[in-house]
Amino acid sequence: MIFHNPAGAPELACEQCGCRWFDRINDTCYECGTKVSAESVAEFNLAVERFRARESARGDAVPGAAADRAVR
Repeated sequence: MIFHNPAGAPELACEQCGCRWFDRINDTCYECGTKVSAESVAEFNLAVERFRARESARGDAVPGAAADRAVR
């Protein structure tokens, strides 16, 4: 599940419980332990790229800021 924070940046949330905290070593939700699917990661990375493109088009983007949120 992807939602957008108040700044407009995408954030990945657990499909089961909505938690936004993940164990990136095991690719699981900290709250309920659900595995993050490859589809969710791909969807999130696409949303990050779209956000970067929008911010770059605006011209006032902070370089690398959206990259901090990208999932491996």
